[in-house]
Order: sequence, then structure tokens, then C-alpha cells
Amino acid sequence: MDQTQQAFQDYLALEKKYSMHTVNGYGRDLSFFADFLKQEFDQRSLLEANYSQIRSWIVWMVDQELSNSSVNRKVASLKSYYKFLLKSKQIEVSPLLKHKALKTPKKIQIPFSETEVNQVLNFLSFPDGFEGTRDKLIIDLFYTTGIRRAELIQLKLGSIDAAITSLKVLGKRNKERIVPIHSILVDQIKRYLTERSKLEQIKDLEHFFLTKKGVKLNDSFVYRLINHYFSNVSEKVKRSPHILRHTFATHLLNNGADINSVKELLGHSSLASTQVYTHSSLAELKKIYGNAHPRSQN
Repeated sequence: MDQTQQAFQDYLALEKKYSMHTVNGYGRDLSFFADFLKQEFDQRSLLEANYSQIRSWIVWMVDQELSNSSVNRKVASLKSYYKFLLKSKQIEVSPLLKHKALKTPKKIQIPFSETEVNQVLNFLSFPDGFEGTRDKLIIDLFYTTGIRRAELIQLKLGSIDAAITSLKVLGKRNKERIVPIHSILVDQIKRYLTERSKLEQIKDLEHFFLTKKGVKLNDSFVYRLINHYFSNVSEKVKRSPHILRHTFATHLLNNGADINSVKELLGHSSLASTQVYTHSSLAELKKIYGNAHPRSQN
């Protein structure tokens, strides 16, 4: 990694407040392009790269059968890097100035139905003790707050207020927001904390959710947990923490919640990000309209 790449990653971490996971992702994308430059053009400096070389990289990635969305993400990392170089006056024009992203099909995320969520939370059998108490609380917390997987993993013991009515969440770019906790979770949280205190050893003391070995959760652990429980009640292809977040937003909108309020609960910086969840709400509205309007009766 050269000095400009390191400076760029420091900028992302310190000024843009990106998570280290995101920063490292940008770094891998830059290194990927740097390796291509060296192998194909015997060139080491990203500063001197031109669009023709970048275009060759894009074509090569497509030939390697990377999806258009993966290619776009890598190019977006490179574009951010050149914006940084422009800002720091190390280049005068970005080689990606006129680049247009590859077309990608719009994927509609299908949320869980209210029936599916109720089946998991009210009818599935959770193991006794620490793990079962933790698992049910994680699912219920995802569904009643809409927090992201990374936000749940990073929850600290001090994230929940003393009266257990709200949750302090650290979102993207270290933006903090307060999310209300539903009253039905109060007893669950107390039971979990009691079970947590019984663990033989706790290494990550400050983290709220732990494994039975006393260490904080990781991404794959949380994904497997959600997929495991929902595979018992749902045949949907994708059963992930993000689908539960999507379900949270969709069910709120279906039941009349204001989209701006949902935006704040989700921690979105723009309304456009929240509007991707409205397609399911629109489907529900069409159903209601079809059943209620006199003309549709015919």
C-alpha cells in the first residue's frame, strides 16, 4: 500500500467516520486495482491511471464473471479515492469523471409476513437458558427496532437506558440515534441480563450480546441465527437480519406509520433510502383499495 492509499483510508476512518470494516473494504478494492495495473500495464501508481486502464479492469472483472453490482462497488471505491485526491489537490481531474455504472437488475427484498414473525416469536421452541433467551431477544429486537446487524453487534451494556425504554444505537459513520424499545421487551431484556451474568467467563465485558464463551457476536453468527429460526417457518430464499429490518419498516408503513418517522427510526440520512421499503406497503394499499372501492366490486 502506497502513502496516498494509506492517507485515503485514514481520511475515511478519521474524517468520514467510516467503520473499519468499510475502510478495509475500500482498501481491498484499491489493492485489487493496483495489482491489475501492475500485472497488465507494469504500472505501480494509481495516481497516473487513466480511464482506458480502468475500463480494461472493468472488462476483465466482467470476464471473470463478477456480478455488475460487485464491479460497480469496486469502481465506486476507486471513484471515492480519486475524489479524495482531487480534494487534497494531488490530481486535477478524476479519470472516472464521466464513468457510468453498469446496469444492475433491481432486486425486490421480500419481507417476512406478520404470520411468519409471530410463528417464530410465539410458537417456536427456544432452548432453555442463556442461548435461547439471547436468540429470542435478538430476533425480537431486530423486528421491533429495525436496527442493522452491525448496530446490534456493537450494542454496549450502557446502550440501554436505566428504565429500559430506549436504546442508544451507533449507526453508520458513527451517527448516534435513540430508538424506542417496545414494552414487551422489558422482561426479555431483564431475563437475558440475568442469564448473561451466569456465564462462567466474559471476555468482552462491555458488549451487550455475547456468545456462550463470553465474546461478542460476529456477522456470520447473527446471520446463521436468523436464518436458522426463520427456515422453520418461511420458504423465502433470503432469511437474513436485513430482511428483518426490511420487515420492520414494511409492517410499520403497512399499518399507517409516517415515512419520515420510519426514516428516523432506521437511521437513514435521506428519505430516498427509506422509500425502497415502500413497495410492499404500496402492495398492501392496492389490496385494501381493491377490496374497499365500489368500482372494484364489479
